[in-house]
Amino acid sequence: MSNHSELEIKTYYNKLAEDYDNNRFNNSYGQYLDQQERDFLNRILKTIPPEQCMDLGCGTGRLLDYAHYGVDFSPEMLKVAKAKYPNKDLLEGRLTEIPIANHRLNAIYSFHVIMHQDHATTIQFLNEAHQKLKSKGQLIFDFPSAKRRQVVKHQQENWHAGHQMTLSEIEKIAGTQWKLIASQGFLFFPIHRIPKRLRPLFRSLDNLFCRSFLKEYASYLVVVLEKQSSL
Repeated sequence: MSNHSELEIKTYYNKLAEDYDNNRFNNSYGQYLDQQERDFLNRILKTIPPEQCMDLGCGTGRLLDYAHYGVDFSPEMLKVAKAKYPNKDLLEGRLTEIPIANHRLNAIYSFHVIMHQDHATTIQFLNEAHQKLKSKGQLIFDFPSAKRRQVVKHQQENWHAGHQMTLSEIEKIAGTQWKLIASQGFLFFPIHRIPKRLRPLFRSLDNLFCRSFLKEYASYLVVVLEKQSSL
């Protein structure tokens, strides 16, 4: 990612920080996505204590329940997170420069971050995370599904959520350093557009489809990569 793009993204989130939680997650769309993400993390991280986890791109701390360490490149977003979680280690850093010792963590998760990057930065992120995780450590991140966007003819004009991929592309860039051990979709249906009385039914169907062979046609994909030991 160019320095210009990184500066643009940081400025965007610095300005948004104070009202981010209310604007993004105090609505039916945001609340539903938040619940899907929490359900996923509850399942994947159930045996890993927060002291061994990092939320990379933690923003205002929405998902810091699962991690002791939080990293973000927006000082204004971190300021909000620190007010919520004064006893956690929250640091300014980047995807490609994670401020923690090598081989320190059992899990790193990063939500709503890779979608704003480019392919080269994503590969750098994988290499950096590989250094920070212990053997068999898990790297969890989400991104827009390329197959879904092909179906709905999505046109992206700028950096915001512009980085779409397929599971096969993830496996390709993972190479021999990582093993893809889990994946699922988020938001198969536009839940926020469905009448409230019908949502319970669609939630069940949404979760079913997001874990099925149709998962790549959900709006977003989340993957779990397991660190493989260097040869």
